Amino acid sequence: MTEQPDIAPKPKAVPTPGKIHLPRENKSVTPIKTPDFSAALPFGRVDDEGRVWVKDGEEERQIGQFPAEIPANPLNIYVRRYLDLAAQISLFAERLPKLAEREIDQTMKSLREQVSQPAAVGDLPALRDKVAQLQEKADKRKEEAATQRAEAKEESRKNRERVVTRAEEIAGQDSARTQWKQSGQELRDLLDEWKRLQQAGPRIERAIEDELWKRFAAARSAFDKKRRVFFNELDAAQAQAKAVKEKLITEAEALSSSTNWGETSRAYRELMQRWKDAGRASRREDDALWQRFHRAQQKFFDARNAENEAVSALETENLQKKEAILVKAEALKELTDVEELKAKLRPLQEKWDEIGHVPRADIDRVERRMRAVEDHLRGLEEEIWRKSNPETKARAEGMAGQLVALIEQIKAEITQAEADGETQKAAELKESLKAREAWLKQVESI
Repeated sequence: MTEQPDIAPKPKAVPTPGKIHLPRENKSVTPIKTPDFSAALPFGRVDDEGRVWVKDGEEERQIGQFPAEIPANPLNIYVRRYLDLAAQISLFAERLPKLAEREIDQTMKSLREQVSQPAAVGDLPALRDKVAQLQEKADKRKEEAATQRAEAKEESRKNRERVVTRAEEIAGQDSARTQWKQSGQELRDLLDEWKRLQQAGPRIERAIEDELWKRFAAARSAFDKKRRVFFNELDAAQAQAKAVKEKLITEAEALSSSTNWGETSRAYRELMQRWKDAGRASRREDDALWQRFHRAQQKFFDARNAENEAVSALETENLQKKEAILVKAEALKELTDVEELKAKLRPLQEKWDEIGHVPRADIDRVERRMRAVEDHLRGLEEEIWRKSNPETKARAEGMAGQLVALIEQIKAEITQAEADGETQKAAELKESLKAREAWLKQVESI
């Protein structure tokens, strides 16, 4: 006989058993062992009127009825329902450590409803005990999940906080030292990181997220504002520098044809310092301005260098001429006749003066050699003057007479000391005599 739906009146509504939809897991997991038919059958019976009963603890309740013929093995369908419930409970117990809090609550609710008064044959109190035990484990798992979720939220908040803190550090940099391109790219990367954390990480409290986002947005806005101000000021400074350098170029070009080498060289040094103090224009304009300024001063310095090279060649030639004159002039130092020396030295001196400048490094050397010759001439002239000066000559003659008398007296004293045997005294007198004779010789040469 074909099985029919249960249509007999029931003491109360019996929930229709349903399947618990759990997450798909790896099919390689070993199924939980469940009771077999033989263990479940003793809990049910079918009476003569085709009503199906189950022993549920201390009571027995009707769970169905066959209105017509009773089939063979009529309890099998009800035992199968029991076994399905047991299998679902076992599977849930295995998957519990991996489930989220929401899934745990949904599944536990479904299990409680299904084991409340199921139309199934088996040890129903044992199923309810298992569900009750699972509820304790589920509560513990929910606490663990809540802790993990809180930790994940805190980690997510810290990650967002790090993004915001770094953005604020970038926004707080000194504008004069900021690498704008690199810093701007880093802020864009931080925005991408914020989006990634927002999408991939656990959600944090809306108030905290809003506050962090406000800080992040404020940092980005502050950075953009500082960048605009910096480049506006830079543009103004570069425009000012350009105007100053245009004026300096005009001055440099006006000096480029000058032949006043010393004064103009100093003027160009001053212009160069003013150029450095002016600051920089934009890179493209500053390079072009420098080329114009450099060409102007280079024109002057090229002309000066050409002049210096010509002067250097002339001075080298002059040096050779003066050295030739020195050879002749130094040969005159052998002469003792003043007039002859003067006559031969004068034309050499005139040629010396006509020749002109020699290289700076050689000036002192050649001038010193010529002065030595001129000093020799002056020495001869001074010697002649000393000898021909009447006053000097008179003093020398008077001194010579005194020295002669003193010498004669010392000689007499030496003779007397030797006669008296005073050897020491005689030796001292002889030393004194030598000194007086030397003075006399000097006086007579005047």
